[in-house]
Amino acid sequence: MTKKIYKLFLGKMKEAWYQLSEQEQHDLLTKVNATVEQAGGAHVIMCDPTWSTEQWHFWGVEEFPDLEAVMKHTALLADLSWERFVDTMTVLGTK
Repeated sequence: MTKKIYKLFLGKMKEAWYQLSEQEQHDLLTKVNATVEQAGGAHVIMCDPTWSTEQWHFWGVEEFPDLEAVMKHTALLADLSWERFVDTMTVLGTK
């Protein structure tokens, strides 16, 4: 039986993000958010921690049906060069 994989991520924007126009930022976030569903996953929660920390700009949890879906999601983010725009810390786990 395959267990669902949960992905906790914390992120902060890099300088390249701020070089994008507001429309380019919006368009990229739309594409990034769509990659979860494209990989067979789902958004569980997205949080704004900026009121409590300077280190992170956002954090969230995503749910994937299996490790292959997580790997597909990672590849889709790489296709968008997401790592150019954000520093992240990610932890995977199961219930």
